[in-house]
Amino acid sequence: MWRKSSRSGSNGGQCVEVADNLPGAVAVRDSKDPDGPALLFTSAEWRSFISGVKSGAFDRLA
Repeated sequence: MWRKSSRSGSNGGQCVEVADNLPGAVAVRDSKDPDGPALLFTSAEWRSFISGVKSGAFDRLA
C-alpha cells in the first residue's frame, strides 16, 4: 500500500509516496506518476537514509 509523505504539499507538487509494507524492502515513487518507475531499497538502506534525513546530513548549506 502506498502512502504519501507527510511533507508533500497539498497543491499536488513534489509528492513522494512510500510503500513500506513489503517484506524486507521499501519502495518510493513519484505520486504524479503512479504507473512510472519506483525505487526499491532494502529495509536497512531505508533506515540509513531516514537516519541521514533526520540528522540533517542532506541539508543544503546556505
